[in-house]
Amino acid sequence: MRFSVYQVSRKGGREKNEDRMGYCYTRDAGLFALADGMGGHPQGEVAAQLSLQTLAALFQRDARPRLDDPAQFLPDAVFAAHRELLRYAEQRGMADTPRTTLVACVLQDGAMWWAHCGDSRLYLVRDARLLARTRDHSYAELQETLATVVAMNPAFGRNVLFTCLGSPGKPMVDSAGPLRLQAGDRVLLCSDGLWGSVGDPEITAELARRPIADAVPDLVELALRQGGPKSDNVTAIAVEWEGGDDADAVSTQSLGEDLFASSIQPSGLGDASVDDLDDAAIERSIQEINDAIRRSSDKRH
Repeated sequence: MRFSVYQVSRKGGREKNEDRMGYCYTRDAGLFALADGMGGHPQGEVAAQLSLQTLAALFQRDARPRLDDPAQFLPDAVFAAHRELLRYAEQRGMADTPRTTLVACVLQDGAMWWAHCGDSRLYLVRDARLLARTRDHSYAELQETLATVVAMNPAFGRNVLFTCLGSPGKPMVDSAGPLRLQAGDRVLLCSDGLWGSVGDPEITAELARRPIADAVPDLVELALRQGGPKSDNVTAIAVEWEGGDDADAVSTQSLGEDLFASSIQPSGLGDASVDDLDDAAIERSIQEINDAIRRSSDKRH
C-alpha cells in the first residue's frame, strides 16, 4: 500500500480550536479521520479528540494487519466513539455531553470505505472531477434534497445539525463503499470551516491541479481569508492514492504484520487534563508530522 498524506488545522477567529484530525495505518490498511467539536456544548475539543482516539484504538486492535470487514468496522467504531462520549460525561457528572461531528475512511485492498455523522465532509476527486461527496446531516442539506417534495419552514435554522456524536439520542451514521481506487485519486476530509467558505467546484479544481501538499494549505488559507475575522476553525487532511512524487509517499510494504503507525495521540483522556489538548500542542504536533514528511522527501532527492 502506498499513499501521500497532508494535514493542517487552523484556529481562525475562534477562541480555541475544537477540530481534530489524524491517521493511522498498518501494512495493509489505513484509517483517516476528522472530527469537529461542537460549540454550544462543553469541551468540544475533548469530544473530537476522544472520538479519534476511540477509532484509532479499535483500528489498532482489529487491523492485524487488515480489517476483516471495513464496511462494518466504520459504523461500529463511530457508534463506539459516541458511547465513549456518553461515558465520559457520566463519569464526570456533566449536565451536558461533549459533542462532535466525525468523518472517517478506510483504505484497504485498493478500495475505500467511508462513514460520517454531522457535517464534516469527505470529497473524492478523480481526473479533475468530483466523484463522491458526503451529504451533511443538516437541515440545509435536507432542504436541498427534499426541495421538490416538501417546503421547510424558513424560520428553522437551516445550518443546524439534526445528529451528532454525544447527543442523548442514537446518532445517524451514513456509510458507503467499497469504491475501487485508481492511482492519483485524492481524498479530502475537512471541517465545515473549509467547505463553508470555499465552494465544491473550487475545492475540486484545487485538489485536481496541484499536489496535496500545496493544495490543502492554500485551500485552508483561502477559507480563513473568505471567512473573515470571525472565521471558524479550518481543518483538512488529504490523501493521494498511489500517486504523486515517490519521495512524498508513505509505503507500508516494509511494515511487519503487527506494526502500527499513528498520528493520533494514543493516550486516553481519563487521567488527562483538557489543558493538555491546547492549540499550541496541536499545532506543534501537526508541524512535526509535516516536517517529517518534508525531511523524508529531502533525503530521497
